[in-house]
Amino acid sequence: MNVVRLESGQLLSAIEELTDLLTDTVHAGASVGFLAPLDRTAAAAWWTERAASVAAGQLAVWVAHDEGGRVVGTVSLAFADKPNSRHRAELVKLMVHRDARGNGLGRTLLDTAEGAAAASGITLLHLDTETDSLAERLYRSAGWTWLGAIPDYAASPAGVLRPTTIYFKQVAASTLTC
Repeated sequence: MNVVRLESGQLLSAIEELTDLLTDTVHAGASVGFLAPLDRTAAAAWWTERAASVAAGQLAVWVAHDEGGRVVGTVSLAFADKPNSRHRAELVKLMVHRDARGNGLGRTLLDTAEGAAAASGITLLHLDTETDSLAERLYRSAGWTWLGAIPDYAASPAGVLRPTTIYFKQVAASTLTC
């Protein structure tokens, strides 16, 4: 797998493939903020809206390509915009296409985001994920710390309210002084 960080223009050029990935992820039952069935137009619009955040440096997006060059996974970091929180970022939208699951791609994407965060001076990452999901097992196995669960936090793709679990991970020693 080839994992690359996208610039804004590259993200816009990959909209069709990112749309395929997002709709596949939602239709497979992953809770990534959308209800099923997810319309392709809505999925494409969502990705298109991300381009401005990428251009502004508020969001970093990586994609994984399979051997044929198709986008089969993605992960993003949303950077905090407040002066007192620039040391942290939120891990968002880790997705792996159903065809590419079971080969360690989720871990590769997670490692990519964690490494990039540490290299850019980010020392703390956080995320939320559906409680008891496959993603939750990935985060635990990668050393993320369970913080707690919130009941009825978000609807699953089927529209059923589900709890979400909050995790965090320190990725580098802090050099902040007070």
